Amino acid sequence: MDVDTTVEAIRSMEIRGAGRIARAGASALADYASKYEGDDPKEFMIGLMDAKSKILDSRPTAVSLWNGVHATLRGVENCGSVTDAKELIISNADRFNKGSLEAVRSIGEIGAKRIQDGDVILTHCNSSAALSVIKTAHRQGKKFRVYATESRPWRQGILTVNELAKEGIDITLIIDSAVRSVMKSVTKVFVGADTITSHGTLVNKIGTSQLALAANEARVQFYVCSETYKFSPMTLFGDMVTIEERDHDEVAKRDILEPSVKIFNPVFDSTPSKYIDGIITEVGLISPGSVYHVMTRQLGDDIFKLIGD
Repeated sequence: MDVDTTVEAIRSMEIRGAGRIARAGASALADYASKYEGDDPKEFMIGLMDAKSKILDSRPTAVSLWNGVHATLRGVENCGSVTDAKELIISNADRFNKGSLEAVRSIGEIGAKRIQDGDVILTHCNSSAALSVIKTAHRQGKKFRVYATESRPWRQGILTVNELAKEGIDITLIIDSAVRSVMKSVTKVFVGADTITSHGTLVNKIGTSQLALAANEARVQFYVCSETYKFSPMTLFGDMVTIEERDHDEVAKRDILEPSVKIFNPVFDSTPSKYIDGIITEVGLISPGSVYHVMTRQLGDDIFKLIGD
């Protein structure tokens, strides 16, 4: 899809999930590059920076999108011609997208080792990484049951239960407020991530923090499944993660409410690192306290060039 179509699809939630959003952003930049027909480097870069701004503004909380866009544009400022720049952008986007999908597969392999016969698993929203862990364990022949939250207001849990049911997994859909009721029978929680800060705080779909609190109370292991490109470099320098608020109509239509009623519809919430037993990444199972070291190792000196861009 082109840039404008991609931006609208991200904003309207047609494209959702941090990994899918990141791959869509990278692909949109590759589309811009492939379709540019001129040979003026200045004009090309102006259009490219405009495309970059539009894509990043479509989902300001998603650090995966930020990292995917910057991975796609890495090195373009050093290109001597439009042709070189186009080839680099298309190559970078392809590399990022393939690496993103491979990361999900690796997370599945690593995380599946944490699942044992007889486990009762709880998951939230519709995380490709978390579902990769569950599906991989099932394909290995392990016997377990899964609860999945409805995940209001968009009800992404419907996607999750249908996806797992097609795999033949024993799956039960619950409403979000039933989390504490079922936690007494749960043995492990696996959730995805939208953003992970440098000190290991998880920013994820609204309701994730209540899972973490209920799991902590019940002494249930709580795992985050996350590709390392969801680690936020900006938080190294003190930036706060923006919690996006979406349209009120997603919660309730105005015509059924009294005019004075207010609606608060945040997309994400924050889960402190102390409630996280481990973060399952494509480079291994790490503690929340290791995020800083993994992030700086993965990005190297580039991390200092990207901040503020």
